[in-house]
Amino acid sequence: IVGIISLGCGAVLDWVQGACSGKLSGETAMLRQLDAALHPGDIVLMDRYYTGYFTVARLLAQGVDFVSRQHQLRHTDFAQGQRLGKGDHVALWSRPVRPKWMTPEEYEATPLNLQVRETRVGEWTVISSLKDAKAVSRQDLNELYCWRWHVELDLRHIKETMGMNVLSCKTPDMAVKEIWVYLLAYNLIRLMMAQSALLADIRPRNISFKHCLQLWLVWVQRA
Repeated sequence: IVGIISLGCGAVLDWVQGACSGKLSGETAMLRQLDAALHPGDIVLMDRYYTGYFTVARLLAQGVDFVSRQHQLRHTDFAQGQRLGKGDHVALWSRPVRPKWMTPEEYEATPLNLQVRETRVGEWTVISSLKDAKAVSRQDLNELYCWRWHVELDLRHIKETMGMNVLSCKTPDMAVKEIWVYLLAYNLIRLMMAQSALLADIRPRNISFKHCLQLWLVWVQRA
C-alpha cells in the first residue's frame, strides 16, 4: 500500500494497493498511480526511498516541489554546483540510463539534467526543489523535513489506534473494501479534528487523534 497524507490535517488524500511481488509492484511504481492527488504548488515530504531521478523529474514536471533526505547511494560534493552558502548548493543531476520499466518515449521526454538543492543539516543532507535560499533557509528545510515524521505517527494511528493492523476479511476483494472502511473512518475523525481546530483557532495537529477517537466513541454510545 502506498498513500499520500495531508501534512496539515493528517487526512489520507489517496492511496493504491498492489501485488506483493512482480512487475510494477514496487512503491515508486505505485506512487506514479497517485498523480491525480498532487497539484501544482504542492510540496511533497517524502522518504529518501522515493528520491530517484525519474520520480523527482516526474514531480517537477507536475509543478510539485519536494523535500527529502539524500539517498544513501548518492554522493554529495558541495565543492560542485551553484554555491548558496556553507554546506548548501544547487547540484546538477544527470539522467541515468533507461530503466527496464520505462519506455523509450518516456525516457526521451525526461530532462537530461535536474537542478536539485542539497543542504547539509546536522548529520544528514536534505534535498529539495526549493532553490531560493533567501526565501527558504537551511533551517526552514530542516524544520519542514522533520515534520515528515508525522506520516509515521499517522500510519501508526491507522494500523494500531484504528485497529487495521489485522484484517478480518478472507478474500482479496473484501480485504480491499475493509481497508477503505478503515480509511473512511480515519478521515472522518480527522475531519472532526479539523473542525474543532478551526473553532479553537489552533492547528489540527495540536489535537490528539486517540483522544478525539475516544470522545467520539463515548458520544456514539450515549447518543
